[in-house]
Amino acid sequence: MKMNKFKYPRTLHLPWSAGYTNDDIVLQNTSHFVGKEVLVTEKLDGENTTMYTDYIHARSLDSRSHISREWVKKFHASICYSIPPDWRFCGENVYATHSIAYENLDSYFYLFSIWNEENICLNWSQTKEWAELLDLKTPNVFYQGIWNENIISKISLDTTSCEGYVVRTTESFSYDSFNQHVAKWVRKGHVMTNDHWMHKEITPNRLAKR
Repeated sequence: MKMNKFKYPRTLHLPWSAGYTNDDIVLQNTSHFVGKEVLVTEKLDGENTTMYTDYIHARSLDSRSHISREWVKKFHASICYSIPPDWRFCGENVYATHSIAYENLDSYFYLFSIWNEENICLNWSQTKEWAELLDLKTPNVFYQGIWNENIISKISLDTTSCEGYVVRTTESFSYDSFNQHVAKWVRKGHVMTNDHWMHKEITPNRLAKR
C-alpha cells in the first residue's frame, strides 16, 4: 500500500511579527488562541524536514539530494524503524548554517511535531514522550500556559542568534485546522544574504561540547 505523504503546512505570521514579506500571510487577530493552553518555542533557522518510517523529505515532497541533508538522512536511518506506519515526525534540520551560525546545538535535528495515521498532530505531552523515548531534541521553550497576548507579544529575544518563535496549542489538532493552532514571529530582516544558502559552500553549525 502506498504511503500518503504531506507537505508541512505554511505557518502564518502573528500580527506583531517583524519579519514578514509580501509573500507571507499575517493573521488579522489571535482570537482562535484565546482560552487555550499554548507552547511558545524557539524558531530554529534550518530546513523543515519530515520523516516517515521509509521516507524523508524537506518541505518539497521530492527533495533532491544535497550535502546539507546527508546528516539528517543518516539520522533518519537510525530511528526510522521506530516511526509507526503512516506516521510522520516533523522537525528542523539545522546541520547547515543559513542566516544564523549556531555554536552550541544539542543536535542537528529538533523535533517539533508528530502526526499519526489519521493526520492528527499529537498533543505536546505525547510529542515529548516520543522525543524522550527516542532521545530526540525539541526546541527551547519560552512560554507554556494559557494564551496571554500581552506576555507573548513582549517576549524579548536576542535576534542576532535567534530567528524567532513559534506558538502552537498544546492540544492535538487536525492537518486541515493547522492555521487555527500554529503561528510564528520572525525577526526583522531575517534573510541577511542575497544568495540562497543551498547555492553557497555549506558550513556546518557547531554542536555543544560534551
